[in-house]
Amino acid sequence: MSLCILAGGKTTAIALSMFTLSWTHSVQKTEWRETWAITPAGLELRQADVKGSGAGMEPGADAVLKDGWWVWHPVLPPQERVSLAASGMTPSGWRLCHDGGCVELGTTAGDEVVLSRCP
Repeated sequence: MSLCILAGGKTTAIALSMFTLSWTHSVQKTEWRETWAITPAGLELRQADVKGSGAGMEPGADAVLKDGWWVWHPVLPPQERVSLAASGMTPSGWRLCHDGGCVELGTTAGDEVVLSRCP
């Protein structure tokens, strides 16, 4: 499988089956990360982790505290795409990591990024 990243009018494809998307919450300044799988049905959210709780950052009902992170398995149907829009209110953009490394996305206010399974 491959992940397609549409950013700045350019599409980049990365061959991978799983990735982690992380960012810093704009109000709480706390890190949030999600683990996604690329499947024939689309992008599937497998796990969410948050390094605390607060405004708009409540851990899921089945969350367990592991090494300072609230970890849970959200129930969300496969997504055709995940759209990210940089508000400029966070100290950085999103960090997308996979076995081959990491890339920063949406570092400038107004940046729009779309993640999807490549056809």
